[in-house]
Amino acid sequence: MSAETASKDSKQNPTIRLFARHPTAANLLMMMLGMMGIAVLPSMQRETFPDFSLDTLVITAVYPGASTASVEQAVVQRIEEAVEGVEGVAEVRSVAQEGLATLTVEMAEGGDMTVFQADVQAALNSIGSFPSGVEDPVMERGGISSAVVSIAVQGSMPATDLRSYCEQLRRLLLRDPDVALVDVAGFSDRQLKVELREGVATQYGLSVDSVADIIASQSLDMPAGSIETRESEILVRLSEERRNAAELSQLIALEDPSGGTLTLGDIASIRDTFEKGEEKLSFNGERAGLLTVNKTKDQDALRILARVKEFLSAQQAVKPEGVTLTLTQDRASVIQERIDLLIENGAQGLVLVFGVMWLFFGVRLAFWVAAGLPVSFLGAFFIMESMGQTINMMTMVALLMALGLLMDDAIVLAENVAAEFERGKRPLDAVVDGVSGVAAGVFSSFLTTLAIFVPLAFLTGTMGKVLLVIPIVLSAVLTVSLVEAFLILPNHLSHVELGKPVGWRARFEAGFDSFRQGPVGRLADVAVDRRYLTLGLTLGLFITSVAAFSGGLLKFEAFPETEGNIVQLRLLLPSGTPLRRTEEIAARAEAALRRTDERLRTVQREGQSLVQNVTTRFNYNPDSGEAGPHLATVTVDLLPAEERVGRLDELLAVWREELGPLSDVVVANFTEPTTGPAGFAIEVRLRGEDLESLSEAAQRTIGWFEEYDGVQNLQSDLRRGKPEVLVRMRPGALSTQLQAQMVASQLQSALSGRIARELFVGSEDYEVQVELAGSEANSVSDLEYFQVSLGDQGYAPLGTIATLEPARGFSRIGRVDGLRTVTITGDVDTEVAN
Repeated sequence: MSAETASKDSKQNPTIRLFARHPTAANLLMMMLGMMGIAVLPSMQRETFPDFSLDTLVITAVYPGASTASVEQAVVQRIEEAVEGVEGVAEVRSVAQEGLATLTVEMAEGGDMTVFQADVQAALNSIGSFPSGVEDPVMERGGISSAVVSIAVQGSMPATDLRSYCEQLRRLLLRDPDVALVDVAGFSDRQLKVELREGVATQYGLSVDSVADIIASQSLDMPAGSIETRESEILVRLSEERRNAAELSQLIALEDPSGGTLTLGDIASIRDTFEKGEEKLSFNGERAGLLTVNKTKDQDALRILARVKEFLSAQQAVKPEGVTLTLTQDRASVIQERIDLLIENGAQGLVLVFGVMWLFFGVRLAFWVAAGLPVSFLGAFFIMESMGQTINMMTMVALLMALGLLMDDAIVLAENVAAEFERGKRPLDAVVDGVSGVAAGVFSSFLTTLAIFVPLAFLTGTMGKVLLVIPIVLSAVLTVSLVEAFLILPNHLSHVELGKPVGWRARFEAGFDSFRQGPVGRLADVAVDRRYLTLGLTLGLFITSVAAFSGGLLKFEAFPETEGNIVQLRLLLPSGTPLRRTEEIAARAEAALRRTDERLRTVQREGQSLVQNVTTRFNYNPDSGEAGPHLATVTVDLLPAEERVGRLDELLAVWREELGPLSDVVVANFTEPTTGPAGFAIEVRLRGEDLESLSEAAQRTIGWFEEYDGVQNLQSDLRRGKPEVLVRMRPGALSTQLQAQMVASQLQSALSGRIARELFVGSEDYEVQVELAGSEANSVSDLEYFQVSLGDQGYAPLGTIATLEPARGFSRIGRVDGLRTVTITGDVDTEVAN
């Protein structure tokens, strides 16, 4: 081809030729794209999955001592009626349980959360009043935080001192600007518990209420006014507040006219303790506290993990003697492991592609074509960061997909440029004509890719939020790659000289041409000549692939399981089960775990222990939606994924086998601590009004699912509650002297106690709780003989003025859009499922 013809062809692509002839413009553009990406990379957040939480508001209202049915009628239904009329409400999900109402209000897609939150708050404020005893509802944004890592704190000290030390560590940790949320687990609220001794009521006429009133009236710290002098104004305060057990024991409870006094220590035992005995935690078999560090949606999990490790290292040097600080439940390191794995896979692919291009086109052309990949990725990172995207599993998968697409385009460009070189053109003209010749095809490939992936951006719900990142990342990478291919790459290739291959490359190309013209060419000829056979074989392969999926040979998962480093056993016993029994089951689970570790240690490298740490937390089960001594969760830290041998499913199966059947356990769920964007493998919601019918239908549905192999961890969220005793007043028992409210108040004080005061000591708050000693307060069999005060008429046994009827309701009642529901969830082992 003549120079005149080449010049004519080049004039048809002035932009490509302009950048090909001016290295300054091309290199500046390349540097700008690279530097923009490098500038934003340190600030990009890193997490396992993109944020897939829905826009929700969570409303909680506490109704102390109320039954589940009372909470549903008195609290849940009132709030539902108020918020369901708010504009933009997509769904209202409610849960009523003993003493607590929880409502989740989901906003419709496309709404403004600020306006929506204000409207829901206004609806809450419009509720006239709740029954006496209901605390004001509290509303907060749902799904704003997630756990990153925890610190287990052990020490040879009383539990109260251990909690104080944990609170001290929490305050120190929160001083770090990168750490925003830290919770202390393993302890309930502090109490100064005043337990009245047996016989106090009959001997001295003192009840729980009267002693609580004495404490409230005598233990005070309040301003009394001020005195103005010539020099200054002096404030006067009454400072008689008793702040510890010793001071409370000296408080005068009773005195007679002769001057004799009776102190609180004479009639009661006073101790510094916790409100709930079941709220406790053990770490590797010893009492411990747990500092759980959480992150908000705007924080980077790995950056927080690094800061926590620095804090832990600093505290190891100054901790008190006998205290052990251990990093546990690390959910962030696995993010780095997965990112490193994906980067390694991408680098391996890039090296392989570079090697193949080197074989066919030479090292210089292969280098400049491959150099466009990091430029495209860095430019895409800048676009991703500006659109609020993070580095996570889904974005990394999208980048790997983009890597394959870019390699296809790079090979097309390189081959066409090489073909133009072979025609004898000058380097500049060969590059411009080579790039221009395939520009339409590359651009159409870009549009085709967008046409396939962009529709994912219009999916709704959780899946839509997760898959949205794929079209965003692909569009960003491919758009930048077009700029690199048409405006940067031509200049770099214009300096490449492609001579005739010599030596081993000449022999390789000759061999490859022989293979292409020989076996491959003959096979292509046969396929063309027997086109119907070729078509039939293609259809047969297609039908075989569909049959493999339909027949169960090819398993299906919405999202693949990601192997973490933490597993859990979540225990749910019947409501009302004492803490002692829950501790026995948890101890059996830990013993079974030790046997599991012994069995699996033999297959680990160098015989390492698979189990690193074990944390058992009582009064906690994230699956149950309940609270109480019948709950426990055993959390296990394992060897990192890259060091251990075997899958988590195998470990859980052996642990389940070693533990054996548990006759009095409602649910024993062996699982990982986090649920991915796909949610539960099985989730069925039944709706109706009659709870008994719903419970029966749920059990039948669970039985039907259990017939299938691979189905496990099935559970229903409608469960029987604690046994109840209904106190019904006998006809004629109530009068102006004895009212139902009086009886209820006396029973509540005797059985549940009464809060006399709230104290603030340093950074901690205490409650002063007055109650009867355990022998009087917890004897159900003697309830009929409980002495009810009749005012001036003395006392009467409860059994003479009321009947006691046994009953049992439900521990939890779920509702969706005003209708009662029961939800059944479960997992599926895809290796064995039919």
